[in-house]
Amino acid sequence: MYGALWRVLPGPWPVKLLIALVLIAAALYGLIFFAFPWVDAFLTPQNDVTVGLGVLSQAPAQN
Repeated sequence: MYGALWRVLPGPWPVKLLIALVLIAAALYGLIFFAFPWVDAFLTPQNDVTVGLGVLSQAPAQN
């Protein structure tokens, strides 16, 4: 598979390497900023729970 991709890329090997690195970087960018957040919305529970001090913050101070 990688050999077929390497043969399809144009230019000598330094150009092929540069194009391959740019394609890998573009794929990682797309995964990190678009695909993973989209999937995360379906995988994480949507409880929207906020944890605060509540009653403890209103209790009188003990000496």
